Amino acid sequence: MTTGGHNELVMTMAPFVPMHFGALHAYETVLLAVLAFGPFIVLAVVVIVLRRRDMAADDADRPSRAGSTSPGDAEDQQP
Repeated sequence: MTTGGHNELVMTMAPFVPMHFGALHAYETVLLAVLAFGPFIVLAVVVIVLRRRDMAADDADRPSRAGSTSPGDAEDQQP
């Protein structure tokens, strides 16, 4: 006959079972939310800022079309 049986199994599995320590305090809930979602929010802000910077640089590199005439416009103006 075996001794311990179920209790022995529970004791060997104890380190692998997540422990629950009860309800979280308000500051712990905020800390958990910041740790869980903070990196994604920071990543989103970085992507938005870099996209805006790249779009502004692209717009600054392009010549403005307001005063320029294209070859097609010159052909339309000739009699």
